[in-house]
Amino acid sequence: MTPERPYGEDAIPAADDLQPVEPSDPGRSDPGLLYAALDLGTNSCRMLIAQPRGSQFQVIDSFSKTVQLGVGLEASGRLSRASMGRTVQALRICQKKIEKHQVRRMRLVATEACRRARNARDFIRGVQQETGLRLEIIAPEEEARLAVVSCAPLVSPRTEQLLVVDIGGGSTELVWIDLSGVPNRDRPRAIMRLHAGFHQPEREAQPNARVVDWISVPLGVATLKDQFTDVEDDAARFALMSWYFEENLASFSPYNAEHPREGFQIIGTSGTVTTVAASFLGLKRYDRNKVDGLRMTS
Repeated sequence: MTPERPYGEDAIPAADDLQPVEPSDPGRSDPGLLYAALDLGTNSCRMLIAQPRGSQFQVIDSFSKTVQLGVGLEASGRLSRASMGRTVQALRICQKKIEKHQVRRMRLVATEACRRARNARDFIRGVQQETGLRLEIIAPEEEARLAVVSCAPLVSPRTEQLLVVDIGGGSTELVWIDLSGVPNRDRPRAIMRLHAGFHQPEREAQPNARVVDWISVPLGVATLKDQFTDVEDDAARFALMSWYFEENLASFSPYNAEHPREGFQIIGTSGTVTTVAASFLGLKRYDRNKVDGLRMTS
């Protein structure tokens, strides 16, 4: 039975929260105002092209494709020729979209698969030769910071304890943030200020969001799948995956801490969480405008 969207569970945040992204705009845009953001992960390649509209962004164009860049990485420690070929084809499409919209301001990042692969530097050079795109391999803390600041507009002014969860194809980041010392209306902006780093000096005039703890583990949906392919029974494989994943998260200090539900918020980002949201809505075809900002209860 296909689940129905519960009454009141809207994709757009409530009025007391900021709205991060407006629906795609098929109209004309000013190239001088456009930004492109590209994320090349272990499993997928995604890009958004957007322009500022007040305190929001209007999406002009987008691209998303499962490229499986990290297939076979667990066993060989290298990116395979086939996976690199698929990824370059996807990046060519991104490059054509960037050229079409005459985008001049962009950030193009690669994450866990390129951090781990022995031939990642050769791959990055090959991408630049083939497409003209300069990919930047970012560190785990930078990936976690980008995930956190991207979620800032969804932080409720009532939130005192925030957990940001980013489950990708090759890595998972968890960041626990204490906002109890920040005035309610300043909490989303306090999250944005974390772009400068997770450990900031305290300022009386401008109270900071405090990162209680964070962790990045080199496990995601693709790497877990590769590590447990030899277990044929579904239930046994899931149990082993869960145990192994929890073992890797054991050093995350707030993990077993007791916190009241009131004032606690979890924000999830990346493909795994958005897939759960799409399944929750019963979508037969993924629709970003319905998934972005969706609220789900536990």
